[in-house]
Amino acid sequence: MNDVLKNIEDIKLEALIALRGASSAEELEKLRIEYLGTKGRVTDLMRSLGAISKEDRPKVGQAANKAKEEITLLHKEIQENFKNVKSEAPALDVTLPGRKPARGHQHLITKTMDEICQIFGKLGLSIVEGPEVETDYYNFEALNFPPNHPSRDMQETLFVGDKLLLRTHTSPVQIRTMEKTKPPVWIVVPGKTFRRDDDITHSPMFNQIEGLVVDKGITMADLKGVLTAFAAAFFSPDTKIRLRPSFFPFTEPSAEVDIACVLCGGQGCRLCKGSGWLELLGSGMVDPALYGFVGYDPNEVSGFAFGLGVDRAAMLKYGLTNIRHLYEGDLRFSRQFS
Repeated sequence: MNDVLKNIEDIKLEALIALRGASSAEELEKLRIEYLGTKGRVTDLMRSLGAISKEDRPKVGQAANKAKEEITLLHKEIQENFKNVKSEAPALDVTLPGRKPARGHQHLITKTMDEICQIFGKLGLSIVEGPEVETDYYNFEALNFPPNHPSRDMQETLFVGDKLLLRTHTSPVQIRTMEKTKPPVWIVVPGKTFRRDDDITHSPMFNQIEGLVVDKGITMADLKGVLTAFAAAFFSPDTKIRLRPSFFPFTEPSAEVDIACVLCGGQGCRLCKGSGWLELLGSGMVDPALYGFVGYDPNEVSGFAFGLGVDRAAMLKYGLTNIRHLYEGDLRFSRQFS
């Protein structure tokens, strides 16, 4: 009798494990037939009770009935679960056209930065990058900023430690590159920069592309030629530029570069405030004082540098009025430039 009771228990456990592992209603039905069908293993077991002695038959029969009940209850429970899942699932209409997943695209800032780098690349300048956390030496001192220059104040620069700061421009890479490279140097330096500034045309974090050319016989005419070619390629072939005298510690002479208004073509409108011109970037001839920090001979080489705000260039090219649109992550805005 003990062998019979053990066989009943083994069949029950085997059936319960198989039912719990069913992955579909079809598989569940096959298991029901295998164990509870007219020729199933539990049914055959019930039929074999007649061969058991009268004394043992009640006990064996009770165990067999209990096993059948447990298997039947579990089957019904799992069957009900499959029905609920099926009823909750939406109907699949195979006649509908397929839905394409949304495709990503470059952010407008990345798109603009890549375009600018490609233009200067065609003009012979190579891309160089540098650290965003800079030392006071590379960010100010080696660029000829005097110790009392206003931009060194806490009100202007984001300091992160003693003599450490978030770079206010990508110009430090000029010094880092010239320290390691002998002339000629033809580079552009794209990257993030940081200043304490926040309004509709300025952001505490913004993107800049610095340009540096140091070679034999470089003049202001070369600077104007490169920037004229850039403006024609980036905006439109007939874009005019002008240079206005300015001051930067690391260039002498220095010049602000304006372009003819992209909206009115220089006639005067609300965008350019009636002047016909829009400020684009700062530039100038490299101050010979910088060559003393990197070991260049100012009698042998000369050069020019310029700094272009990528965010501002994007605003001018695409007619944006608020720089915050570039950083808000609003897909309704971003998708317009996909």
